[in-house]
Amino acid sequence: MKILCISGSPRGKRSNTFKLMEEAASGIAAVERDVSVEYVHLANLKVEFCTGCDTCHRKLLFCPLKDDVAPVLHSMREADAIILASPVYINHVTAQLKALLDRSSPFIHCQMLAGKHGASLATSGGGPHAMVLDYLKEYLVSCGVQYVGGVSGPVSRFDSMKEEAKALGADLAKAVKGHIAYPDQLSAMEKRREFFKGVIASRKEEWKGEYEYWKEKGWI
Repeated sequence: MKILCISGSPRGKRSNTFKLMEEAASGIAAVERDVSVEYVHLANLKVEFCTGCDTCHRKLLFCPLKDDVAPVLHSMREADAIILASPVYINHVTAQLKALLDRSSPFIHCQMLAGKHGASLATSGGGPHAMVLDYLKEYLVSCGVQYVGGVSGPVSRFDSMKEEAKALGADLAKAVKGHIAYPDQLSAMEKRREFFKGVIASRKEEWKGEYEYWKEKGWI
């Protein structure tokens, strides 16, 4: 079982966000012994902002920007499960994580992460935090990932959050092992594909890479 944990915290391994990820990983390991966990600290990588050039749509996932994004997107495609984690910065994920997600739009257009399971984690200094989980769930489901759940909260209740993260990790491992399906999410994915079918068809000359992917899948 391959688990990919992506942290948007600028504090890296010193962050509460990473500590929650470690707890989730321990919960996974309690369920599945044969597991490899890869941690990605975006603060240690070069992640440029998307320029909206559309190259990744024409040549599927190819980007002319020379940075560290491509290996991360490859790891996302290779993983069985993905955990996205971020501290809450003014009611949203950090700029580091948002920059990565903006660079992955073919995942959404083509639901390229279908068949995977995912979860999310968010930590706040004391203010609102649930909206970050909502955003990360929407992103993952839009990419075809079945969302198992999330843990968020202020650092004042961090001890209980660590226990929740550990339980979430166990649930994630069980979902992967048991190929657990979430019918409501699968229905939402089907509706999204129906919407994008028209979009992809109308731009088949511009977005040839994505159009060919859709043809290979038999969706168009």
